[in-house]
Amino acid sequence: MSEELGLLVRDIGDAGVAEMAGSPGLAAAVDQHVAAVRSEVGAAGPDELMGYLHAFAENAFNRGWWPASTSDWEFLRIVAVCWMLRQAE
Repeated sequence: MSEELGLLVRDIGDAGVAEMAGSPGLAAAVDQHVAAVRSEVGAAGPDELMGYLHAFAENAFNRGWWPASTSDWEFLRIVAVCWMLRQAE
């Protein structure tokens, strides 16, 4: 993943995790994505989660996705994985 993409993903994750504190709806949506990621990758550690995040983000951007809403599927998935990474540390 390019450095620019990595920074954007980090910014999306940081902003989304911070916003979850004041938005129960966002927190619930992210929780559903956390469950889905756990179903896909199991009890993954930080390295596996980072690999998943990199692959997911590259795929999303290569498909033309750009963060435009805090409720779109890709945004929620990135926030979920970033939240999981924080929990794994």
